Amino acid sequence: QVQLVESGGGLVQPGGSLRLACVVSGRDISHNSMGWYRQAPGKQRELVASITSGGSPAYLDSVEGRFTMSRDVAKNTVYLQMNNLKAEDTAVYYCHVFRYSDSWGRGTQVTVSS
Repeated sequence: QVQLVESGGGLVQPGGSLRLACVVSGRDISHNSMGWYRQAPGKQRELVASITSGGSPAYLDSVEGRFTMSRDVAKNTVYLQMNNLKAEDTAVYYCHVFRYSDSWGRGTQVTVSS
């Protein structure tokens, strides 16, 4: 069974930065592709960043150049560094292991507001 625990969210002003972390247990992240998703109130969950099992990242156009997804295989943890945050980045952020459809954590709230 895969378990994921997200952390690092909070309230930040526009232009600020946050670093999210997702600790994975039950599966080795070096053998799995993963993603960071977000869901804003009244909107569908969307994929904002992903990383292959080989470590290659990809990004939603609207976050390209501002967000960086990385991983620490030794800690079995993935990260999302978010810079130059905008109000439209406000959402609950979740990590997910693509291979396991029910592998969702509880998420971490990110609020960008002045």
